[in-house]
Amino acid sequence: MSWWQLTRLGFVQAAIGAVVVLLTTTINRVIVVELALPASVPGVLVALHFGVQLALRPRLGHDSDRMGMRTPWIIGGMVLCAVSGVAVAASLPVMRDHTMLGIVLASVASIALGAGVSASGTPLLALMSERAHPSQRAGAAAITWILMIVGIIITAATSGVLLDPFSFSRLIAIAAGIGGAGVLIAIAATYGIERRAMASLASIASATPVTPSTSFRDSLRVVWDEPAARTFAGFVFLAMLAYSAQDLILEPFAGIAFGMTPGESTKLSGMHHGGVLVGMVIAALLATRTGQLRHWAAFGCFASAVTYVVLAITPVVGDVRLFRLVVPVLGLANGIFAIGAIGSMMALTGDRTDGRAGLRLGVLGAAQAVAYASGTMAGAAGVDLVRTVFNSPVRGYLTVFAVEAIPFAVSAVLALRSASSERAGQVMRQRGDMLPAVMQS
Repeated sequence: MSWWQLTRLGFVQAAIGAVVVLLTTTINRVIVVELALPASVPGVLVALHFGVQLALRPRLGHDSDRMGMRTPWIIGGMVLCAVSGVAVAASLPVMRDHTMLGIVLASVASIALGAGVSASGTPLLALMSERAHPSQRAGAAAITWILMIVGIIITAATSGVLLDPFSFSRLIAIAAGIGGAGVLIAIAATYGIERRAMASLASIASATPVTPSTSFRDSLRVVWDEPAARTFAGFVFLAMLAYSAQDLILEPFAGIAFGMTPGESTKLSGMHHGGVLVGMVIAALLATRTGQLRHWAAFGCFASAVTYVVLAITPVVGDVRLFRLVVPVLGLANGIFAIGAIGSMMALTGDRTDGRAGLRLGVLGAAQAVAYASGTMAGAAGVDLVRTVFNSPVRGYLTVFAVEAIPFAVSAVLALRSASSERAGQVMRQRGDMLPAVMQS
């Protein structure tokens, strides 16, 4: 693929992120602050959204492998994302008047949103991993997630402006506009790309090993038997567990600890994602010159762990300026980790020629999804638990921030170990390729 084609596909990821971010930021804040419901409620919604991906990402990735075309899955999944995002927003006024009914409706919509993300996101990454040149992977990962962060920043900034003064009708209208724009972007971004790419590869298709039409279970067993894949899946799980635990509590924490309005806390989320954007650019530029991608992933995890400890002491200092400074720095560390992790994921997938790109990315995506589901629920539930024990909501948030540093530190070690496992696997594969020639001689 050309850089322009990779950039076009990156806009699809931006559209997906723009739809999902309303659930994890603004809608989460409205449920906790405006509706005065426990933090566990949005925690359950986000957990359902990510939990369903545990089953669907590998399965849909495998199905797109067997179909041989990724574009129909990408567009169909984006349509489901758009409809589900509006449904989650529309459930909030119902939740205000009939709490349990609103929670049930929001839960169903969140599950559908997770299905849409699985159907669009996994084939999208598989398409990029298969078609990107090894020298393009760091750049492709940066383009994709930078555009996603740009979409999230634009969504957060626009929502922050349009939501004040807040009303449920405003929120629903914003969700509908974002979803509709996302579908149009997905259609325009994918138009003709896969057809031209497959045509350009037709002349060398006979030389490329392709997976036979095996069952999903057999293919999954083959992928899971790879030591590097298992170790890297463990890294993804722990890193995303740590990252996701703060996802639902940062905005409510800003409102409770520092008295920020919904618009101010939404803009704060934009500052965090702005830091992520800068971190991604830095990592993408430097990763092509020095160090392996997984080394950058490990560095980002360690820096994130340190920043969480600093974030936990900001209310003790009592200066909102320090809090506003730490949030983008946290994003910077998260961005470095993200590029290292995503680029490594593309390398782990793209270096194989067995036709299992969608399934392999689905397995890693499932590890990310179950980690996000567990992390968001654990973070929200942890805040409620500590708040009940100490009768202090601020202490609940500080405890969760401090605990998040631990899995981030462990994930840094796993990132380095997965690189070693991959090198060992490459040596074993090279020896296996040499064995027939040695036996013949």
